[in-house]
Amino acid sequence: MKILIMAAGSHGDVAPYTGLGAHLRAEGHDVALAAPEAFGGMAAESGLEFRPLPADPRACADGRAGGSTLLAKAAAFIGRLGDGLADAAGPGADLLLLATTTAPLGWHLAEAMDVPSIGVYLQPTLPTGEFPPIVGGARPLGRWGNRAAGRVGQRVVDRLHADAARRLRTRLGLPPLAQGTQRRARERENWPVLHGFSPTLVPRPADWRSGLHVVGNWWPYVTPARRLPDEVEDFLRAGPPPVFVGLGSMAAGDGERLSGIAVDALRRAGVRGVLQSGWAGLDGGSADDVLTIGELPHALLFPRTAAVVHHAGAGTSAATLRAGVPSVPVPVMADQPFWAARLAAIGAAPSPIPYADLTAERLAGAIRRAVDDRGHRARAGAAAGLMARECGAARVAEAVAALPGGR
Repeated sequence: MKILIMAAGSHGDVAPYTGLGAHLRAEGHDVALAAPEAFGGMAAESGLEFRPLPADPRACADGRAGGSTLLAKAAAFIGRLGDGLADAAGPGADLLLLATTTAPLGWHLAEAMDVPSIGVYLQPTLPTGEFPPIVGGARPLGRWGNRAAGRVGQRVVDRLHADAARRLRTRLGLPPLAQGTQRRARERENWPVLHGFSPTLVPRPADWRSGLHVVGNWWPYVTPARRLPDEVEDFLRAGPPPVFVGLGSMAAGDGERLSGIAVDALRRAGVRGVLQSGWAGLDGGSADDVLTIGELPHALLFPRTAAVVHHAGAGTSAATLRAGVPSVPVPVMADQPFWAARLAAIGAAPSPIPYADLTAERLAGAIRRAVDDRGHRARAGAAAGLMARECGAARVAEAVAALPGGR
């Protein structure tokens, strides 16, 4: 079967689909990945055909922006995304696998192409009474209030996609159809969505409709022969396990301030550190107790750390838990406060430090709690054991095989 995976966003929004695509390719499928241009090398390494999207994920990654500014940036991002998705679908496919960020427009593509589609989401975005919408950091509102807020959130997403969907349907030669009408049609059909996170971290809500599943993570593809650079290996062997500090694709332009906070916090806590530069441009300087690195596979590095300070994106939260090490969550925006709270709730992390409240003193205290409290490591290790028995990519492959012509 010719499968097109469509994913847009930052590294954590795209990298897991390289592992999913590689698994499906090993099952005998012809797999292409449509994603922002920066991920072409990653797709090639995992053996996938690559179809570039023009949308720049950095446009929505400024954690300092206010709500209205972020909504405006999101709308602009979505506007550019529509044409890019249509271009990527041009060579054709027998099945579309749609990420959270691409599904609202991908539904229209599947209709025009007359092919099935399956949601492959990294976040639990569908309304539930068990927790409030994961984007926006809303406080629990009770079962009825949580579901109501979730439905309001869906309507906001509909409005953000309305113009892009209208233009896309015109380009595809489809009759006019409101975005909300399209979404509700998918819900009535129990459109399948497989959620790529562990039920250890977020169990499937009991009030979700039929067709919504939590299947376990799919992980970024890592070549079997991949090893850590010699410089990193040397640093790891030179002393006790370090604390990793990285904010991934968050806090661009704030690197100097954050670097100072991170290095000060590591030294106050009395631990060695590995700083991942990321979009913020973190840099620990030339000190012997801090090493600055670029992008490296979390699967190779995290198991060798004492704790991981991170922005609590879905992918990094899962990778830290998979490694069996404690997290120190510093959520910045979007769904990050949700994942940070989940890590703390299962005991794998101390209380999160909101990015806006980050200081060296607070970060040092959280690092010491994560490292000294054996309970955090024990609970992270227990979760890692459960996650090791899950294979989200295999569950997706089963869903594909169940489709007509899926084998």
